[in-house]
Amino acid sequence: MPAGPSTIDDAYTAAIDRLTPAEKIARSMAMLDWSRRWIGRQIVAESGPLPDQRLRWEVALRLYGSEPATCRLIETAIAEMGRDVPG
Repeated sequence: MPAGPSTIDDAYTAAIDRLTPAEKIARSMAMLDWSRRWIGRQIVAESGPLPDQRLRWEVALRLYGSEPATCRLIETAIAEMGRDVPG
């Protein structure tokens, strides 16, 4: 008989519980890094290539999109990037 959802969930929980705190943090950081890169690829696919710093800010904007104060700070940083370009 195939394993049901609760059996899989229990096995996953047990595996996570066996990790040390340092391993849990490393796992979380790896997942965050993967998420940032995935979002970055989405942005590039939608908007085309961007300078690295601009892409980092655009990723941050998506990650913190539900926090208006943070979005304002990010948007300010993006606007200041445009002022730094000689012209």
